[in-house]
Amino acid sequence: MMHLFINSLAASAGGGLTYIRNVVPDLAATPDLRLTVALSPGLRQHFGDLTNVVFVESQASSFRRFWYEQVELRRLIRRSRADILLSAGNFALRDSPVPQILLSRNSIYTSPDFYCDLRARHEYKTWLDTHARAVLAKRSIRWADVTVAPSEAFAAELLRWTGVNVVSIHHGFDQEAFTRDSTPLRAEVEEQINLAKGSLKLLFVSHYNYYRNFETLFRALPLLREFLPGRSVKLLLTCKLAAGENPGVYHPEAAATLVKELGVADMVTELGAIPYTQLHHLYRRADVYVTPAYTETFAHPLVEAMASGLPIVASDLPVHREICSDAALYFPRFSPQDLAAQIAELASSRETQERMVKAGSGRAAGFSWKKHTAELLALARSLLATAA
Repeated sequence: MMHLFINSLAASAGGGLTYIRNVVPDLAATPDLRLTVALSPGLRQHFGDLTNVVFVESQASSFRRFWYEQVELRRLIRRSRADILLSAGNFALRDSPVPQILLSRNSIYTSPDFYCDLRARHEYKTWLDTHARAVLAKRSIRWADVTVAPSEAFAAELLRWTGVNVVSIHHGFDQEAFTRDSTPLRAEVEEQINLAKGSLKLLFVSHYNYYRNFETLFRALPLLREFLPGRSVKLLLTCKLAAGENPGVYHPEAAATLVKELGVADMVTELGAIPYTQLHHLYRRADVYVTPAYTETFAHPLVEAMASGLPIVASDLPVHREICSDAALYFPRFSPQDLAAQIAELASSRETQERMVKAGSGRAAGFSWKKHTAELLALARSLLATAA
């Protein structure tokens, strides 16, 4: 029996939270596998009664967490008698007492666009902090026995960055689990969506951050009025553009000001955070999924959108093409004009919509959490055999 220790202390929002929420139950159901999971206290509630999993809860700030991981976590791993360490938060344990698999899934460390964006916003503290984290992330890839990326495109990017070969294992999707919760959306959210009835409803699932490139999307909205005269367009956001409403260090106030300056406040609906288990209700109410992100590693919402029958308009990134293929229309990542033109083309062609929905259904079916965990465990067993 193999004992896997998962360090998921960094999982708090976005893709990291989606990953842990889906992978831990699948691993817990695997025969001949013991599981210990280190996580923040707020995350424990998502796993219910997984009695065959030992959860180790720890609350710490990011820098204190790094110290905790490098010192205290080492003791916990030895004490648990684990065979393999899975570091799920971009940073590896140096001199791990057991073979270590690192999951690297944060592309801002390798993105020139992100550093340029921070300088343009005069976010020099975040710029320095990101550079410092990038140094640790780069060293972590060398500290780990194997590094895993969630897409081939990002694995290739990490190879260029570090010179170290990285394994690509796609993240997954579970249609049944994703749509299992029948709890309706909050009444105020339902009311906001109902106000958009009859409009072309664009959906973007993300809390506010800089690398998701909200501003390019906002600048495309007044152009859509020109491209689709007489047609109402509503952009549904799963965040609020206000201070304190989003995780992380990102400041949405300038984006909120931009919406007003562009005169598109009537086109933007800020729904606020939607529980992951209820997102399927929102996808089904939308007409087009759109993402203008300028850097990405996998993008779970793209798979969720394809599985929900939505055509997609996405920034032209290698990762987006790898995930969506023919199920999306693409545009240069900083071009509001091309973004608006692609949305207008899609909205004006029923044939294109049907073709993309069909392609998306086939693409989504190829992503599976069970397949992901099976490949991850095969890698772990290979490492263990080599170590033995």
